[in-house]
Amino acid sequence: MSNFPTPTGSKNPDAYNKTRTNHRRTLILVLIAMALGIAVIKGIHDRVAAAQGLVALAEDASITSVRVVNPIAGGKKQAIELPGNAQAFTDTPIYARTSGYIKKWHVDIGSRVKRGALLAEIEAVELDREVEEAKADLKNSGAVKEIAEITTKRWQNLRKTGAVSDQEADQFLSDFTSKRALFDAATAKVRRLEQLQSYERIVAPVDGIITARNTDIGALIQAGDNASSKELFHLAAIETLRIFITVPEMFASGVRVGDKLDVKFDAFPSETFHGTLVRHANAIDASSHTVRAEVDVDNQAGKLMPGAFAFVHFNLQPSTGAVLIPSNALLFRAEGLRAGVVRDGHVKLLPIVIGRDFGDTVEVISGLQNEDSVVLNPSDSLLEGASVRVEVPSTPSTHS
Repeated sequence: MSNFPTPTGSKNPDAYNKTRTNHRRTLILVLIAMALGIAVIKGIHDRVAAAQGLVALAEDASITSVRVVNPIAGGKKQAIELPGNAQAFTDTPIYARTSGYIKKWHVDIGSRVKRGALLAEIEAVELDREVEEAKADLKNSGAVKEIAEITTKRWQNLRKTGAVSDQEADQFLSDFTSKRALFDAATAKVRRLEQLQSYERIVAPVDGIITARNTDIGALIQAGDNASSKELFHLAAIETLRIFITVPEMFASGVRVGDKLDVKFDAFPSETFHGTLVRHANAIDASSHTVRAEVDVDNQAGKLMPGAFAFVHFNLQPSTGAVLIPSNALLFRAEGLRAGVVRDGHVKLLPIVIGRDFGDTVEVISGLQNEDSVVLNPSDSLLEGASVRVEVPSTPSTHS
């Protein structure tokens, strides 16, 4: 029996109870339906959220994480050492200009001589006789010219008075002109032979040191520097030594005329000599890809010797406007060398021009700025415009 009281005045309690029971069942069904609806809606919401999460996760996974570094401004100095050969500033072989026999030599190897100093004397009897003969011919030619000149003057005066014809006067004038030409030729011959005769005295063309003597008293020598003649002396001017070096192409732009350089010699390992780069070829040799350069070293004390092996030390300045990046930031593509730079979360592949290679870093002379974020260890699949996520930037200490 129900604990609920029957409404006052009800005539049918059973009907009332049945109605209450139906209402209760309906309420329960409604509540169950609402619970099921809520469960379905929640399930759908969870599935949508999960799907959206998977999409976000996939999108996040598709974005590559990269490490970046900022280029170091100004590049860095580099010290290099290049071998070279020391040579005398002037290296002169001395030959005879007159044929004959060596009468006497006055210097030997190691002798220091001044310009114009007598090195040896040649005895050339035939040449001396030729000079005497030429002088005699000149004297005779001078006398003939003189009498022809006097005769011509007389006939020119007679022509003025009408005593002789113009034809006769012109003949004597022509004869005088011929005799004067012969005299001039004889004079030139004497001068030429006297010049050759002066070469009987072999003198030093410059200040220097005798490094070789290849003759002796009584030796027959031939004039000139042809195959039948031989070098009599070798003279080296060593107050300044020339050191010739070959600069590799990659360092050629850093080598400048006027640079002051330190030079080392094997003979003096504990001493440093000072030189100046005085000239270079300004052209790269196609076969060796090097530039020929010359360094002059003062040798007033004569301590250094030509032919010595030398090492020239260069402190190369960084290229103007250059920056340094790690070597592992380079991208080698078919279209040329590239560097990946992150801008607004996307990659830009910039063409670059590199200068010197320092091993772990390279010098970039064109294409990058100090504020650029350069991708480290870029993958070969990195594409222009790709979305990337930047990790914490760092500046490698190997770059300093």
